[in-house]
Amino acid sequence: MEPDKKNTIGTSNNSTFSRIEKVHPFLMMLYLVIVGISVLFLILIVAYIRTRLWEEGPINRHFSKFFSISTILLICSSFTISRAPSFYRQDDLLKVKIMLWATLLFGMSFVWSQVAGWRDMAMHGIPFRSGSGMYVYFISALHSIHLLGGFGYLSFVLLKTLHASLNPIRALVFIRNPYRRQQINLLCTYWHFMDILWVFIYLVFLFLN
Repeated sequence: MEPDKKNTIGTSNNSTFSRIEKVHPFLMMLYLVIVGISVLFLILIVAYIRTRLWEEGPINRHFSKFFSISTILLICSSFTISRAPSFYRQDDLLKVKIMLWATLLFGMSFVWSQVAGWRDMAMHGIPFRSGSGMYVYFISALHSIHLLGGFGYLSFVLLKTLHASLNPIRALVFIRNPYRRQQINLLCTYWHFMDILWVFIYLVFLFLN
């Protein structure tokens, strides 16, 4: 009985490690990046909450409507990017291009709305160096910077897709290439993470306002 237990434990451990080993290095790197970004923003959010509740108290501050608009735009971009892998599996390169273009446009509109929100805050007397207001500027700007990193990768995937669609042979190779499929899946994972992260940030800003 004793050897059987040891074998069972060993098999369980090997199974866990084997699953980890099967994770692609790029996907593992993405997971590590997501963990690092999550820790960074968690620290900033805790600092914001501390400043807002303990140092300033119940002070009503102007909350820009542009932040609500930007949230809707980012959710829309998350929906469009989520459709790209499905159309890729259906060999529909045209719809993949449309979804990538739509995601890029929604993402750019999100950043524009963020900038408009910062200007609106400044116009209502909330400067950058203003206690918790500084965290609103900094956290939202830092999120936009991380999203711009996603823009770079999105643009790369979009250019590859556009290039492949110009020739039927290249299109066929593109559709059948597992590396391209992985690139789209990595893009979707990062984009959804940035979407969820911003919704969380937005709700914290909204309820503590």
